[in-house]
Amino acid sequence: QVRLVESGGALVQPGGSLRLACEVSVSLLDIAAMGWYRQAPGHQRELVATLPLISTPTYTNSVKGRFTISRDFAKNSVDLQMNSLKPEDTAVYYCQARFATGRTYWGQGTQVTVSF
Repeated sequence: QVRLVESGGALVQPGGSLRLACEVSVSLLDIAAMGWYRQAPGHQRELVATLPLISTPTYTNSVKGRFTISRDFAKNSVDLQMNSLKPEDTAVYYCQARFATGRTYWGQGTQVTVSF
């Protein structure tokens, strides 16, 4: 059974930073790609960043230069460092694991709120 558990969501002021973590119950080396998505109220879930196992990260345009996705093998997690946060970054953030078979797994989500 593959389990993903997100953490790190919080209320933060505009311009602030947060680091989200997605702990995975299987080896990161067995996962073809990890991704962070977000869903704001009234909006569809959107891809924020991906981290393929054997390629470079990709980011949606709105977070380029502000967000960084990375693996932490010590914690067996995939983290999303978010800097220079804006109110429009407010959403529930989800991580996804995609295996070479095409099967995907999701975490339960963590709330990020950017506001004064």
